[in-house]
Amino acid sequence: MNFRVIGVSVVIGLGASLSPPALAQQPGSPKPALYDRLGGLKGISVVVDDFIDRLVSNKTLNKNPAINAGRKASPAPYLKVQVAQLMCEATGGPCKYTGKDMKSAHAHLNISEKEWDVMAAEFKKSLHKFKVPAAEQNELFEIVGKTKADIVVSKS
Repeated sequence: MNFRVIGVSVVIGLGASLSPPALAQQPGSPKPALYDRLGGLKGISVVVDDFIDRLVSNKTLNKNPAINAGRKASPAPYLKVQVAQLMCEATGGPCKYTGKDMKSAHAHLNISEKEWDVMAAEFKKSLHKFKVPAAEQNELFEIVGKTKADIVVSKS
């Protein structure tokens, strides 16, 4: 599966309040999809909403003129829909992401390694806020990590 993301990061933002019964699994049964363990589209949307709000207001990210200009071309409500759609698909949900691939979506933003780290830290704050369990956070960061080469500008 080709994991693509829109906005400054991929991001991912997922999980809402997950109750222990929602995570319960019968012995011998297959592990539920990450999508289900994150609370489905509802859980994903709640975290993405918080995450994109964090990115849009982040002073470090906004110092990059290309990112700041990108916010005007792709306003937060649009990014929230695109990122939620992407995360839904990437985690095994029924959604189909219809946005640009990560390389095309981020090529003009000149995202540095430092800005990637800032995005990751903001994403982690959103995941913690909604009490997404560590195992699910690790799976999400593994998915996001696969997009880094297409998003971060390499300094040759």
